Amino acid sequence: MRNRWLALVAVALGTLMTYLDNNVVNVALPSIQRDLHLSISGLEWIASAYILVFAGLLLVGGRLADVLGMRGTFFAGLAIFTAASVAAGLAGSQEVLIGARALQGVGAALLTPTALALITELFPDPRERGAAIGVWGAVGALALAIGPFTGGYLSQHASWGWIFLINAPIGVATAVIGGLSLPPGRRSHNRTLDLPGLATSSVALFALTYALIEGEQRGWTSGVILGAFALAAASAIAFVFVEARTEHPMVDLNFFRSRVFSGGLATIGLWAFGVFGIYFFTAIFLQNVLGFSPTEAGSAFIPMALIMAVMATLAPRLEARFGAGPAVAAGMALMAIGVAGLATVGEGAGYTDLLPWFAVFGVGGGLLVPLNNVVLGALPPARAGMASGLLNVSREVFGLLGITILGAILANRQHAATGAELHRFLSGYQFSLVIAAVLVAAGVPIALATLRRIRTPQPSVEETPVPQPQPV
Repeated sequence: MRNRWLALVAVALGTLMTYLDNNVVNVALPSIQRDLHLSISGLEWIASAYILVFAGLLLVGGRLADVLGMRGTFFAGLAIFTAASVAAGLAGSQEVLIGARALQGVGAALLTPTALALITELFPDPRERGAAIGVWGAVGALALAIGPFTGGYLSQHASWGWIFLINAPIGVATAVIGGLSLPPGRRSHNRTLDLPGLATSSVALFALTYALIEGEQRGWTSGVILGAFALAAASAIAFVFVEARTEHPMVDLNFFRSRVFSGGLATIGLWAFGVFGIYFFTAIFLQNVLGFSPTEAGSAFIPMALIMAVMATLAPRLEARFGAGPAVAAGMALMAIGVAGLATVGEGAGYTDLLPWFAVFGVGGGLLVPLNNVVLGALPPARAGMASGLLNVSREVFGLLGITILGAILANRQHAATGAELHRFLSGYQFSLVIAAVLVAAGVPIALATLRRIRTPQPSVEETPVPQPQPV
């Protein structure tokens, strides 16, 4: 028992590292640009190289965890990520920093799906697993608070290199704790890697992520972006074709017939749409409209993230009492209300005007944490790595879609509005949040329709047959 919860500490620390690097860099970019004399293009690639590689290899990381074993994959990802973080912190040129960021993405793609899959293996009883995933989700929520604040504080008061170097002691501590507590881990009976599936899925995700990141800068109708979207579509079609015909598919397409699994992925995607959008554009709003410093803007999210972390630990109890469908639907509704409320805050507002809506959003976001347990529980334990990979792909791709779509809406609204630049930005920001609130609210009926029969606590795995895909 003690080793399992100690292992959860290692898993949570590994997750903390990857989540931090998802959002720690943005507020430090001006300092990096000054020190390394970067072009705008170089600056963009420092931010996007990590996301591009991370999202592109998530399915690969999940499958390797199933085939090669979760413990080994976890430590491989941890070693790559920690070494790449040190290289990024010591980088003296644009090329070295971009390369190190891409290598961080490789490590994160191995760490992230493996971490969640390890929880499934460590805690086979659904009640204990729900509590463990609640702790894991709370750590992720804390990372959302620590990231912007850490990036802002270190870039303002110390060297930007420390935003990467702080991963070194965390990585060492994770390795020591994990070495003492993580089990050898079981491997899938099917150890075939399905190289065509790995290749087509990676190309599809790389191309789609690249198009979403570069579309605004290059123009959505440019040949490069249209070509990237076309490559993503062609690769996705090829992936489905390959997986439907191979004897040992990387992703069994029959799993998508499961109402719970498919509905859970859609809901987590809409959750990511709201979270990524609110963090990205509200950080700009706080600095450009309300005049917050980078450190103040990063600090502004801390109460919301703390509330989310507390609710993440309480959410499994609410799920056990009311069922996953109502709990998740309530979380999505509260998130939508929080986003819509922020759209009413205008110029001249203070932090006290934002706090109530941040709090509502935090409560709702915390209620979504058990959704990870529901999605993983919908598939056989032997495919936990694949399920975790798909869950993370849904989160990352929908999050990028959120930033892209809301950014395009904001820009179009800003161009159409009249008056001073500040008022035009505010008009676009408020309108984009209204759209985000509507899309997040769409997760309410999806959760109620697809998760309505899921309730915890359930019998232990030893007493329960392996879940089979449910017909649509």
